[in-house]
Amino acid sequence: MEPDRIYVESVLTRARSARKPSKKGLKKARTPEEPRHTRPQKHRARFDWHRLLPILVVVAGCIAYYDSFTGVFVLDDDKHIVNNSRIREIWPLSETLRGRRPVVDLSLAVNYKIGQLDVWGYHAFNLAVHLLAGLTLFGVVRRSMLRKQFQSRVRSAAPWFALVAALIWVVHPLQTQSVTYIVQRSESLMGLFYLLTLYCVIRGVDSRYGDGWYVAAVICCALGMGSKAVMVTAPLVVLLYDWIFLSKSCAETLHRRWGLYVTLMLTWSVLWVTDVAWPVLSTAPRAATVGFGFKSITPFQYLATQVGVIAHYVRLSLWPDPLCLDYAWPVARSVREVVTPALLVIPLLLGTLWALLRKSWLGFVGAWFFLTLAPTSSFIPIKDPAFEHRMYLALAAVVVAVVLGGYAALEDALSRLSIVPWETTPRRVVNASLVAMVVALSVYGTVLRNQDYASELTMWRDVLAKSPDNARGHLGLGTAVFNLAKSSDNARGHPGLGTAVSDRDLMEEAEEAFRRAVQLKPSYTDGYYNLGNALAENGKLEEAVAAYRRALQLRPRYAKAHYNLANTLKKQEKFDAAIASYRNALRANPRHMAAHINLGNTLKLQGRLEESIEEYYKALEINPHYANARYNLGDTFRRQGRLEEAMREFQLAVKYDPNHRAAQKALEVMRARLREPQSD
Repeated sequence: MEPDRIYVESVLTRARSARKPSKKGLKKARTPEEPRHTRPQKHRARFDWHRLLPILVVVAGCIAYYDSFTGVFVLDDDKHIVNNSRIREIWPLSETLRGRRPVVDLSLAVNYKIGQLDVWGYHAFNLAVHLLAGLTLFGVVRRSMLRKQFQSRVRSAAPWFALVAALIWVVHPLQTQSVTYIVQRSESLMGLFYLLTLYCVIRGVDSRYGDGWYVAAVICCALGMGSKAVMVTAPLVVLLYDWIFLSKSCAETLHRRWGLYVTLMLTWSVLWVTDVAWPVLSTAPRAATVGFGFKSITPFQYLATQVGVIAHYVRLSLWPDPLCLDYAWPVARSVREVVTPALLVIPLLLGTLWALLRKSWLGFVGAWFFLTLAPTSSFIPIKDPAFEHRMYLALAAVVVAVVLGGYAALEDALSRLSIVPWETTPRRVVNASLVAMVVALSVYGTVLRNQDYASELTMWRDVLAKSPDNARGHLGLGTAVFNLAKSSDNARGHPGLGTAVSDRDLMEEAEEAFRRAVQLKPSYTDGYYNLGNALAENGKLEEAVAAYRRALQLRPRYAKAHYNLANTLKKQEKFDAAIASYRNALRANPRHMAAHINLGNTLKLQGRLEESIEEYYKALEINPHYANARYNLGDTFRRQGRLEEAMREFQLAVKYDPNHRAAQKALEVMRARLREPQSD
């Protein structure tokens, strides 16, 4: 019984010691009877390696887009970035946010404030948005796969499935247009807020801070509406997700979270405030490029065309080659053009409806695909039927379906092969190998695609290689070659040019490209305008005048065409006609500063000095610091003998532009004349 007595005394001793608080600085004495190994041990938390998986998404994305940072401004970048006055200043916000995509304009204004037109910062922002969207997709997929709709073996591997889906989505070559084409950050920003809206609702359902998550979801939804109108379907997709994954019935969904969905739908008002909704819905004819007022294609024709476009998107999702910046997709004109792709699209649509009725996760994935494409690929006419960036969000549905469906098919197929012991270790090796191969191929394709964005020349040559009858492609190529010929970099060669060529050869190539553009599209106003520019540079002034006049027949208030026509007429010494064209340019754009100055110069050539002075003052009202206007005003004063006024204007010209050589020389002459002794 001795061991029992010792054990009891040991227990009593420990109990008494526990009741007595130990004094500070003194160690608790261990009883001789207490075994050393019975002391309480510290519990060491086991590290969750799944937390590191999102880092792989970021690393893969950085590798895929490392060579995108030198990509140049192309296509709509000129309109929305290079020539967009709203992004020149952040304050006042009312000016920056008055566009139809205020969130995008604000981000561009921040980029411009930091680095003006340095493309590196714009690309860095685009990549950051894309990576955040990829991480959000990882969270959405992982939390969705933990739901009861999936089998236990799938739920246990949810982080790995989410990793594979997010990896492929982030590095997929089809995403390059949304990431490397700078202005298409509108698509990736909207996609980020779309995914965040859904993620916040998923978190809110299971969190004790649910209301906070729901508020965050509404904020993200509103920001998405301010990024791009495609966000209009987000409240519907979230409601659908709630019904399939989070609730037993639609009635239960609305009963529990009716306030959330009412608030989410109220964010549609952002589309009205930013003047997006009404132009799309209005049937009044206008110069719009989207909506029922766009009369170049009927809603039925557009819907029929989109059957082929959606089939093309699906193919690019599975095999992203070839990719093209500008397809110039033709409108479907025959039954055959619709029936063939319909054999793919209609079964996908019917399968989605069948899966939705069964509340299957496949139903939600299919609905995600069709709903995120609906604003651009349904019956609402848009000038350009197909652009790859429109697949930014829809691609996630394809990737998730392929990853989960492909895994199930692969597991079933390999388990039937008796020569392959389908146990845990071999299975993981095979899965990892397949995933690594797919990701590596995607990264490789993305890296190669980003090289096409190295210059406007390489991009437009790539477009024409894939779409030879693309009038806008020929215009883009001609513009790129024209700008290159006028720059000083020709001798050093250029990406996509091969070897250095003469300026004259480049001008001839530009002229030929513009001629091809107007041949393909006789109503192409910009094509005739740019053809006129090339002809004028090549010394073919009469042909240039004819091209400008043709552009003005198509668009009478085309200020730039009036201005360049006036310059060409001035070269021909047809001064009266030139003055009339300058005045037409100013009627179309009263703030055309160069037109005011050149009109003043032409009037001065005719000796109409007072009229020329009036034009210079109008130019200075637009920009008082414009050195060239100051110089020309001073020269006119000098001709009138108003030397003090001339001296003042020359001094201001040098002050505002210290490198203005003509003003410097005129100032030196004036000072020398004033120093000369006056004769009696």
